[in-house]
Amino acid sequence: MNSPAVDIEVKRLPHGEGLPLPAYATSGAAGMDVVSAEDIILPSMGRHAVATGLALAIPEGYEVQVRPRSGLALKHGISLPNTPGTIDSDYRGELKIILINLGTDAFEIKRGDRVAQLVVAPVQIGRMVEVAELDETARGAGGFGSTGVRTG
Repeated sequence: MNSPAVDIEVKRLPHGEGLPLPAYATSGAAGMDVVSAEDIILPSMGRHAVATGLALAIPEGYEVQVRPRSGLALKHGISLPNTPGTIDSDYRGELKIILINLGTDAFEIKRGDRVAQLVVAPVQIGRMVEVAELDETARGAGGFGSTGVRTG
């Protein structure tokens, strides 16, 4: 069963003219592909905020998560250093995709290339409540790696 679609208003900026709006590549896709509005060469270990030529008005109560594309990550080492990135509902500036090249070779991005995917997600507001003590759990205060690597 599909959830009802959430309308997200999109303003096309001048350098985004002629580019497709973010869209789902298949009927089962969770993320919409978003494309670059610029040509760049991303050097090995380099980072760049890639322009999309779009600004969004995300409804209150939602966020848009920016996630890497698996093919770019596997084949070229292209990822997002803050994945998933969050676009808040009150942000109205240009959507830019922060990419990092973890590969050994420079990577060319051309205008119109798919660079990331966007996932629309509801936001649950939390409230911090200060207490003197926390309840006990089986894990307790065990930190990074405390549950081990292997099962069984």
